[in-house]
Order: sequence, then C-alpha cells, then structure tokens
Amino acid sequence: MTMPIPVEEAKSHAPAVQREAVARQIVGFSFYRVDPEWRRLPASTKRRQGGELAGVITRYAKQLMVLTYSLVGLKPDVDFLIWRVGNRLEQLQAMSAAVRQTAMAGYLSMPHAYLSMTKRSTYVDKLDPDHADARRFITPFHSKYLFVYPFVKTHEWYQLPFEQRQAMMDEHIVLGNTYPSVRIHTTYGFGLDDHEFVLAFETDHPQDFLDLVMAMRESKARPYTLRDTPIFTCVAKPFDEILNEIGC
Repeated sequence: MTMPIPVEEAKSHAPAVQREAVARQIVGFSFYRVDPEWRRLPASTKRRQGGELAGVITRYAKQLMVLTYSLVGLKPDVDFLIWRVGNRLEQLQAMSAAVRQTAMAGYLSMPHAYLSMTKRSTYVDKLDPDHADARRFITPFHSKYLFVYPFVKTHEWYQLPFEQRQAMMDEHIVLGNTYPSVRIHTTYGFGLDDHEFVLAFETDHPQDFLDLVMAMRESKARPYTLRDTPIFTCVAKPFDEILNEIGC
C-alpha cells in the first residue's frame, strides 16, 4: 500500500515547472483620503511628512510595480490611488505596513481598496491563445488616465451554458476593439474580496472610454451585471505632484 505524503512534503515535491505554470500576480488598488486637518499643519511639517511617505513609495517601487494617481477634485471621498502589483500577498502587506508607520498615516484613511489577481481569461484566451500567458501579468502602458472599474455578475450569468456566455463576450471583445486607444487590464477577485472582477482601463483619451462604456451598456451581457460601482477616474502623476495638489 502506498503511504500518503504529508501535505508539506507533497508541496516540496511539486515540480517547479508546475508551480510556474500557475504563476499569477497579486494586484492591489488602495484609494486614500487626506484628513483636512493635515492641511492646517505647518508647511515644514507637511513637507517632512509628505517626503517620508514619498520615500516609502520610492523604496517599494524597487520591489513591486507601484504607480500613483491623483483623484483630487474628481471624487469627493478620495485624493489619490496607489496601484500595486506583486507576486505575493505579503509584499503588498509589507508596503501597507510601511505606509502606516509614517507620520502622515495619522491623517490618512482608505475609503476604498480592492484586492485581485491575474489569471488566464476564460473567454478571451479561446480567441487569442497566443497571448494567453501574457494576460497573467500586468504590463502598464503608462497612459495619462486610468479608470478603475470593480464589478460583480449576477448568479444567473454563471448558470448559462458556456457557449452562450462566450457569444456575449465575443460581442464585448468586438466592441472593445473598436476603441484601440483604450487598453484593459482584467483582474479577478473571486474569494479574495467582495467583488468578482476589477478592470483597469488605460487611455490618453477619456472621451473614448466614455463612448466605449456607453456602447457596452447596449450589449446582450449587460442584464447580467449585478453591480459596477463605484468607478474611479484617475490621473497618472508622480507622488511629489500629488503632494502639491493636496496641500504640501
């Protein structure tokens, strides 16, 4: 009789190539709000605290993909976004802990945060298998604008036959291809967070994104969207510029 292998030993015997085949990235969208009380601090204090936080972002940008965006004047409850991509949850936690240890953290809140993961697409990869593996990794286009779009599908969507869902997603793909200036990053939150998907759209032309979303509203898949708010409009900026905008 073959003896069972202990779980930890089984993990150690797992082929490296198998582990690599399922490699994915962990993606975090952290939206911060600055307490108005911070703006009343002496200018020297704000510069010191802002510089400390900027230093944390710079340090972790050597280990993770870290991009910063301004939402000043665009959303009432958030001022900036830190978009982070890593290989392990602990990497994102370590950066979050470092942010919390700064003096400015006493004046920061996080009204919205989304955690997700990359994976091969159930629908797109069937049509474009040559680029299937590439979709497991976030490659930013460094566009001027980023639109973060979390959403949840209805239960009925997952009960439809796959062929019917694929046909509706094919329509989405065709619509998306008519707006080549808009690039999409699809990430998945099933079981990791409250949402099922977080889409991040990059473009230099926000009017194209608006027209794309309007067109998508008329698609056959639309009735199967349960929730797709809030949506965040973000402007790519170095963190030093964001500090100036929030009163540093």
